Amino acid sequence: MARDERSPDRRNGRSAPTSRDVAALAGVAQSTVSAVMSGKRAVSAETRARVERAMRELRYQPNAGARTLRTAKTNVIALIVYLGPKADAVESVPYIERIIEEARRHDYEVVLSTVREGPDGITRLAGRSICDAFVIMDIQLDDDRVPAAHELDLPVVLVGRPKDPQGLDVVDFNTRGSAELLVDELAITGHRHIAVLGEPGDEQERFQFVLDFYDAATDRAALHGIELTVVPRPFDGWDGIAACADQLLTHRDDRLGLITRTPRATEWLVRLLHDRQLTPGQDVSLAGFCTDDTALSYARPITNVSPRPRAVSSLAMRLLFERLEGADGPPRLELVQPEGLVRRATTALFIEGG
Repeated sequence: MARDERSPDRRNGRSAPTSRDVAALAGVAQSTVSAVMSGKRAVSAETRARVERAMRELRYQPNAGARTLRTAKTNVIALIVYLGPKADAVESVPYIERIIEEARRHDYEVVLSTVREGPDGITRLAGRSICDAFVIMDIQLDDDRVPAAHELDLPVVLVGRPKDPQGLDVVDFNTRGSAELLVDELAITGHRHIAVLGEPGDEQERFQFVLDFYDAATDRAALHGIELTVVPRPFDGWDGIAACADQLLTHRDDRLGLITRTPRATEWLVRLLHDRQLTPGQDVSLAGFCTDDTALSYARPITNVSPRPRAVSSLAMRLLFERLEGADGPPRLELVQPEGLVRRATTALFIEGG
């Protein structure tokens, strides 16, 4: 077969062919070649066949690889999750692992972005045409990434609930149900007082699932007739715990139960109780919202409700692949429900015969 003399030949040490070479050989405009590759504009079957034939003859390979030529897809999903200094990277791992597992099960790869870049990061990734869809985690109530995601002509699933999802699918965990289970545990085991370790500064106001947790704990304690206090930290870190320790332990001698919302907070309270020579499960109770793996990592395993990170990620990926496969319909909001509470060594039984 004759070869266009203008077309480079890598076997002869020349540069790789370009889309301009493909356009010249196919007898079409360069923009038509781009339309065939991207699928963003209708191209007649005859013209598409000429372009694809020219690609094969020239052995033309765009950056996204040969599969993109056949399907106009990259088979790559962009996962945006923040792993900065205040994030609990260990707790993020099962979310990320399950997303990667589900992607590979569908013959997709995952590009992971772990820096909080705001909308610019989303726009940059989409502009490079290296992914077919986005999963965006750690969504805040007022999240400037949501409008940028809304503008993409790609499937997007948000993990976390913004005030306005702008027509995007949303997956979250039912933290109201989790807080209710934790308070119920302390109620049925005879506690008179509950102290919930709160957030530093205005952190509580940033995420819907955090607001839900504290509101539900307060409402449930009132239903049981138990005194509950949410004790905010004046600042983040261990120093913040130390600063509010006396308030947390005000009722240490009167059937006190402590509730934590994060693994890191649980770790800090275990340390605090050790420093104050209090044994969780005997002198006071400690119940946490953390994974089973985290709860079992302590010398005295923690009574806990799991946030079920793998179930959250599995649901997010199911919704995403339904959209990738062409599912239409209104945007969806789906909550993963807690499976239940596991009583472990840190629940003290302050009941008759306990």
